[in-house]
Amino acid sequence: MKSKTPEKEKKNLRQGYTTGACATAATKAALTALITGEPQSEATIYLPAKKFATFQMDSCILKGESVETGTIKDAGDDPDATHRALIKSEVSWVQEPGIILDGGIGVGRVTKEGLPVAVGEAAINPVPRKMIHETAKEVLESFGIKQGIKIVISVPDGEEIAKKTLNGRLGIIGGISILGTRGIVIPFSSAAYKASIVQAISVAKASGCRHVVITTGGRSEKYGIKEYPALPEEAFIEMGDFVGFTLKECKRQGMERVSMVGMMGKFSKVAQGVMMVHSKSAPIDFNFLAGVAERAGATPDLVAQAREANTASQVGELMAANGVNAFFDELCASCCENALNEIKGGLSVATSLYTLKGEFLGKAEVE
Repeated sequence: MKSKTPEKEKKNLRQGYTTGACATAATKAALTALITGEPQSEATIYLPAKKFATFQMDSCILKGESVETGTIKDAGDDPDATHRALIKSEVSWVQEPGIILDGGIGVGRVTKEGLPVAVGEAAINPVPRKMIHETAKEVLESFGIKQGIKIVISVPDGEEIAKKTLNGRLGIIGGISILGTRGIVIPFSSAAYKASIVQAISVAKASGCRHVVITTGGRSEKYGIKEYPALPEEAFIEMGDFVGFTLKECKRQGMERVSMVGMMGKFSKVAQGVMMVHSKSAPIDFNFLAGVAERAGATPDLVAQAREANTASQVGELMAANGVNAFFDELCASCCENALNEIKGGLSVATSLYTLKGEFLGKAEVE
């Protein structure tokens, strides 16, 4: 999305870094110190956001066969529950080749299905896992070392911090999750983000667009671009969590057609009629999803499983695995109907649903 934040707002809001980026930097410092025997005061890593960032180490303790470092997370001007948390990495030599990654004190352990990490694993999400692995591999290769290492990420205050998050309800026990898809935290200012949406729709209109594709983030935008390849770049707008606001603004600025592209988690809320889909705005109504499953022809057993599910994604996986594909079209139709109710009609609305990996699930269009 172009010109996401007005220039004045952009200058006023300072970006921060994710727990995943902090864990990666701490790992690089610890591994470098382990190899060289020299304490490291900082580490520079390359982020998925395609930029370098340098992290200062709060501590670097050499223990002979292992080194433990820590860095303080800075969330910028969007302080969340993990702002100022100490993120630590301990790296040690092991006999077997390769890189072993695990979580220690304060990093949660996954106990329920439906999350991007397998049950029993440390709650270190896929992108941070990749960042840590790739960075460690680069350091080892730069020194010409083939010996195996073990990396343990810990957060001393993680268990206490986790009480301020949704981890417990999601079945992540004992601490926080190590998260982040871009490595940076973009400051969340409602006024700034809404202004950026208004501006983006204005740019689309000025470019001659009367059909826009609104998405909840960069990943769903990528899927939208693939689905609507004929549309110009200006037609794709990241609405974040502001579904209702964006729909009203599209109508106000004279758009004729709006296509919503997203995934189970947030769009399950839209299907319920929730138009502000932040994780804290409203819980997923699993009774509602069970009802959709029933209407789509799911067996009583599947309906019961949907009602007891842990996440909306898990419900989607259940339906897909059992061939209840009508479930996704039903859910998309509900999204469209609630969107039109929100803006009292006036334009055509389509909804497309994808998995986290970009697999198409279903679609509906209502005028």
